[in-house]
Amino acid sequence: MAKEDYLAQKFQATRPHLRAVAYRMLGSLPEAEDAVQEAWIRLNGSDADAIDNLGGWLTTVVARVCLDILRSRKSRKEESLEEQSPDLMPGEEDRKDPEQETLLGESVGLALLVVLETLAPQERLAFVLHDMFAMPFDEIASIVKCSPVAARQLASRARRKVRGVAPPPAADLHRQRKVVDAFLDAVRRGDFAALLDVLDPQIVLHAEQNDGTFSEIRGANTVAQQALMFSRLAEFVEPVLVNGAPGIRSWLPGGQLFSVMRFTVRNGRIVEIDVRRNNDLNQRDIRVRRD
Repeated sequence: MAKEDYLAQKFQATRPHLRAVAYRMLGSLPEAEDAVQEAWIRLNGSDADAIDNLGGWLTTVVARVCLDILRSRKSRKEESLEEQSPDLMPGEEDRKDPEQETLLGESVGLALLVVLETLAPQERLAFVLHDMFAMPFDEIASIVKCSPVAARQLASRARRKVRGVAPPPAADLHRQRKVVDAFLDAVRRGDFAALLDVLDPQIVLHAEQNDGTFSEIRGANTVAQQALMFSRLAEFVEPVLVNGAPGIRSWLPGGQLFSVMRFTVRNGRIVEIDVRRNNDLNQRDIRVRRD
């Protein structure tokens, strides 16, 4: 096998991990893909034979590219337009209180990237790489250009800020649940007009595909039509909390878990729906519990 083909094969095997790192760092699919592509360009321009751990080398490159993007974004005071739902893997120093871990996991989720936007770029990098991908602090320190102790402090500060995110009050959550129930009832009845009543005109639906990528559907009419296509699954659902927000879990007629949907409700209407397929539900991306 030619050297170029071997490198391409190894890179493709690592691409899903690199994309996951970049997406959680940046919260934007296009920017994440750009960061991964930049890593491939740098790999082609390097002496690959001198790289002992290709996966680690590529992760470091992607992290550094993402750090540059975050610093540039901060300087321009830009806002990330896309959100994902990374879940939190607490660091060793935070594993002493299981109740706190549960509360933390349920209070963030899809809102986590919004919180990460408030962090300094170095804090965000340390938090994502250590708490989500278990990268050692000495490796993080080499990326941020600080000591391992300072890298640990960066992650600790970020973790404290993330802990400040609280779930919606119970009364508000109850109102949101009623909106989601109305959505589900309309789907079951095939009532297009009733669906439009509970969907914000500018609603955005993010749906996971079989290959792990996400499609985006915008607009109440289009989302309502999509929902009615899956009306047969509405008979096999249960209400759940997904990262502290109202959601539903759906099952195929044969009993296999099909998807988990998380709803964002504002002013009595659904403004965003995030759909996760069964192939990703065992990963660290969401925290689900019965409502």
